[in-house]
Amino acid sequence: MIEARNVGFSYGEREVLRGINLEVGEGEFVAILGPNGAGKSTLLRCLAGILKCNGVFVKDRPIGDYPPRELSKVLAYVPQRAEPGFLTVFGTVLLGRRPYMGLTPSERDLNVVEEALRKLSIEKLALKRTNEISGGELQKVSIARALAQEPEILLMDEPTNNLDLKSQLEVMRLARELAKEGKAVLTVMHDVNLALRFAKRFVFMKNGRKIADGGLEVLSEELFKEVYGVKVEIGEIRGVPVVMPI
Repeated sequence: MIEARNVGFSYGEREVLRGINLEVGEGEFVAILGPNGAGKSTLLRCLAGILKCNGVFVKDRPIGDYPPRELSKVLAYVPQRAEPGFLTVFGTVLLGRRPYMGLTPSERDLNVVEEALRKLSIEKLALKRTNEISGGELQKVSIARALAQEPEILLMDEPTNNLDLKSQLEVMRLARELAKEGKAVLTVMHDVNLALRFAKRFVFMKNGRKIADGGLEVLSEELFKEVYGVKVEIGEIRGVPVVMPI
């Protein structure tokens, strides 16, 4: 559904991505992992079309060929940080329906927004302004807005930022369910153990390059030493892999 073909990107003279090849298909839940400065967020913004580069394809079509309105029906992006404003939570999530709306929202638009709020357990915040809610609640609003777009591809940069433990689990379970429904879900994460619990495929990056890509079989103590520069032990709790730094 979405593909990077030998993607590179630089900020001025500073090369951030080098020869990235990555394909995420229908029904996949992929976590991008790696240390700060690895290029994870830059890669996600390239895949979302926010940063312009060659080699990004959405449904076998160059991303630059999509008009913005059409692309918004296919792909949604959740940034690492959402900015609060004066709109209500409901109004902010309703912005996700802009690719579909005329001058006024339809009954379906309103129903989709209500469902997105329900999925993120923020229905009670609907009439609050986004500058009146917490950072974690605002993060959920940002995800709900992306869901309101009804995208086939969902890109999320640190979606569990500012969230308490219960909310982290809710968001990750939701991402897993979206993948089961056939969406392509790609998320940048720092919490390795949370990623290992929910995602099915893992892309490890360092210094703008892809170091490893695969399922649980790619995990090794040597990989974590190479990527993060730390020694770890890899264990298992109730069938879920757990990585513990030594």
